[in-house]
Amino acid sequence: MNVPTMAEMMAEGKKPEVLFWVGSAGSYDDRAKKISRAFVKILHQANVSFAVLGTEESSTGDEAKRAGNEFLFQMQAITNIEIMNAYEVETIVTCDPHSFNTFKNEYPELGGNYKVYHHTQFIKSLVDQGRLSIKDENLNGKRVTFHDPCYLGRANNEYESPRDLIRRLGVNLTEMKRHKSTALCCGAGGAQMFKEPEKGNKDINVLRTEDALETKPQIIATGCPYCNTMMTDGVKAKNMEESVEVMDIAELIANANDL
Repeated sequence: MNVPTMAEMMAEGKKPEVLFWVGSAGSYDDRAKKISRAFVKILHQANVSFAVLGTEESSTGDEAKRAGNEFLFQMQAITNIEIMNAYEVETIVTCDPHSFNTFKNEYPELGGNYKVYHHTQFIKSLVDQGRLSIKDENLNGKRVTFHDPCYLGRANNEYESPRDLIRRLGVNLTEMKRHKSTALCCGAGGAQMFKEPEKGNKDINVLRTEDALETKPQIIATGCPYCNTMMTDGVKAKNMEESVEVMDIAELIANANDL
C-alpha cells in the first residue's frame, strides 16, 4: 500500500506532513487493520505526505496508566517521546481515541509536545481545505447511528467532526437517546478490554448496542477500534449481524469513494 516509515523518509532527506500513529489495535487486530488500511487509502487520495514508525512504534502506555501502573506508563511514554523527537515529529494523527487522548493531554508534561488529531478531525480538515471530496451517492439514504468514543467525546469534547463527515455521506443519521455528552461507554476503556467484566445483569457493550438498535440502523458507525470490537460483539449477542454492520468512519468514507 506504499506506507513509508519515518526512518525511510529521513534516509531520503524528507520530512512527512504527519506521523500516522497506527496503534496496537490497528497494527495487530485483524478487524482494526481494515480501519488502518481505509485511512491510508484516504491519505493517499488526498495526497498527504505521511509516514509510520513501523517497528519503532510501541504502546502509548495508555492501558498501563488506566490500570494504575504509572511507572510503566512513563517508561513507555518517554521511550516514544525520545523516538518521535529524534524524528522532529510535529503532527500526529491516529484512529485510536485512547492514543489521541494520551498524546494530547498526558505526553506534554513528559516532554512530548505535538499537534494531535483524531482521524475524523484530520479527514474533516482535508475536506475543509478542498484536498478531499466525499461522494454522497454510494451510501445514500442508509440509516446510520454514531457511537461516541469516550476519549474523543466526553474526554476531549469532540462531537462534531465525526458527525460532519457522516452527514457528507448522504446518509440518514439518527442519534441514539444517549449521545454526545450523555453517551454510554461501550465497555472497553480503562483497560477493561483486557479482562472479564464484573458480575452484573448485563454486559455494558450489549446495553450500548441495544441503544443503537433502537434507532433501527443499517450501520453503527464508530471512531475507535475498541468501540468497534465491543459494538460488533454486542450486535452478535443480539443475533443482528446479518442486518447491522459496525464500521469505522474511515471505512465508510473509503467505501463511498470506491477506494
